[in-house]
Amino acid sequence: MNSILIIEDHEDVNLMLGQALTDAGYHIKSVFSGVDGIREIINCTYDLILLDIMLPYKSGDEILKEMRTFSDVPVIIISAKDMVGTKIDLLKLGADDYITKPFDLGEVVARVESNLRRSHKQIQANQMLQYKDLLLDNTTKRVSVNDAELELTAKEYMLLELLLKNVGKVFTKANLYESVWQDEYLGDDNAVKTHISNLRNKLKKANPNEEYIETVWGLGYRLHKE
Repeated sequence: MNSILIIEDHEDVNLMLGQALTDAGYHIKSVFSGVDGIREIINCTYDLILLDIMLPYKSGDEILKEMRTFSDVPVIIISAKDMVGTKIDLLKLGADDYITKPFDLGEVVARVESNLRRSHKQIQANQMLQYKDLLLDNTTKRVSVNDAELELTAKEYMLLELLLKNVGKVFTKANLYESVWQDEYLGDDNAVKTHISNLRNKLKKANPNEEYIETVWGLGYRLHKE
């Protein structure tokens, strides 16, 4: 069951939205202030957020701006403000949709369903990374070449995942070390070179006729963007 957070200070509107979405099969959490709203977003996981703009203690646009630094959960703005400039500003801040009060409950439910479908498709796409005949499944942490599974260490997996998420981008040894080892790079590149070499050998063994990781001399490594 998808969970939805409603951040709306008008109690009757909040409860009306909650009842309509509960009837549609969603699990609902309602809060009535901006402070409670951002606390919920930080501490709990939701599939979608309905967010009013004019809230006590912390405005909706402040919440949106703050949460987009750590969360990409879909947000539908519900507001009495119907100026085009306001809508554009909020969409630029990271809102996914905008509904103007007064609204039709059927439309709200339909917009929620539409945004959740789009979000779920994006999540599924992000879980599978493919390059040539190489496939990385972020859900199962399985890496395969032509359906033959590769046995990778944790660091090899993280290096490959980083390269797959940024096909064509050149990573220096410092970039790779600081991203994967989560530590300051002090110039010793043995760790990166060793893991890249081991990763290349495993890929080469899986498919001797294919090249995956390219060395860009004097710069670093990348998956070549064809």
